[in-house]
Amino acid sequence: MSDLGFSIIDVFAEPYAAAPQLTARLRIEESSEQVIHAIALRAQVRIEPQRRRYSEAEESGLLDMFGTRDRWYDTLKPFMWMQCSTMVQGFTGITEVDLAMPCTYDFEVTWSKYLHALREETIPVVFLFSGTVFTRGVSGFGVEQVPWDREATYKIPVKVWKDLIHYYFPNTGWLRLSHDTLETLAHYKSVRGLTTWEATVESLLAKAGVVS
Repeated sequence: MSDLGFSIIDVFAEPYAAAPQLTARLRIEESSEQVIHAIALRAQVRIEPQRRRYSEAEESGLLDMFGTRDRWYDTLKPFMWMQCSTMVQGFTGITEVDLAMPCTYDFEVTWSKYLHALREETIPVVFLFSGTVFTRGVSGFGVEQVPWDREATYKIPVKVWKDLIHYYFPNTGWLRLSHDTLETLAHYKSVRGLTTWEATVESLLAKAGVVS
């Protein structure tokens, strides 16, 4: 049986991917001297919000998710960020591989709300690994499963997330609205002769007495 250990060396923003993506540089160590032909590796990535402190500015952004600070003992629980996968080439001993972590800007996704609320420090995450290991068996290939308890923790700098957003959405963002709301907003824009959607939203905010 192989004996695999996993650790995260680095997590960085990919500036030239087809879609927003972080990349985790993953180190895999096989300590039983087994020859690994390949690993079909999967990772469930969870955010562990209870593993860090929050400023007053961050607290206001987390109100929708976790409630007021006095409730955080019950509400500040780990939650799913994403699931990702990669193929690991054959190795003996130690190897390193990049694990693609696709992201979205959608404010309606729980983890996106959380990340947008953060101002500084780090994002505490845990990678939970699973998958299939192909080894040298008695009569050819042997097949094993990655043990269910293989995991690695890491603290991603908030700046890495901000860099990702800057690469793909420089000084911009977007909100998903229903068709009915969009039609109403388009009518408001048209009858007032507004030229851009940003001017339309600014007009509505001004009427509501909200100053950015």
